[in-house]
Amino acid sequence: MKQRISQISLVVADYDEAIAFYTQKLSFTLVEDTVLSETKRWVRIAPPGSTDFCLLLAQAANEEQKRRVGNQTGGRVFLFLYTDDFWRDYNTMIANNVTFVRQPSVEEYGTVAVFEDLYGNLWDMIEPK
Repeated sequence: MKQRISQISLVVADYDEAIAFYTQKLSFTLVEDTVLSETKRWVRIAPPGSTDFCLLLAQAANEEQKRRVGNQTGGRVFLFLYTDDFWRDYNTMIANNVTFVRQPSVEEYGTVAVFEDLYGNLWDMIEPK
């Protein structure tokens, strides 16, 4: 048997503002945006060059979900974005006003920095050695 995780849901406050952030500031690709009902869409985004994993943007539908926006992991780093050129992507993100909460450092596993998305979710951006 072979299995893989193909996507993970990320609870967001608004579909369109989340799409704009990820596509314009992080250069992600909008893979799919399908209207399912008046209040629900199937919105998938992926990092540039990614073909096997997507984020499913899920707009918060009730108060419990709204409380989770930006803090799905209790303040821990939630997502890990690997890159083939750390400084290219870091400089692009800085130019796009992405907030880094931990500045770049060189670790034994690679170059890493922590940034936050528009809701405050923390991401590691890593160029592995």
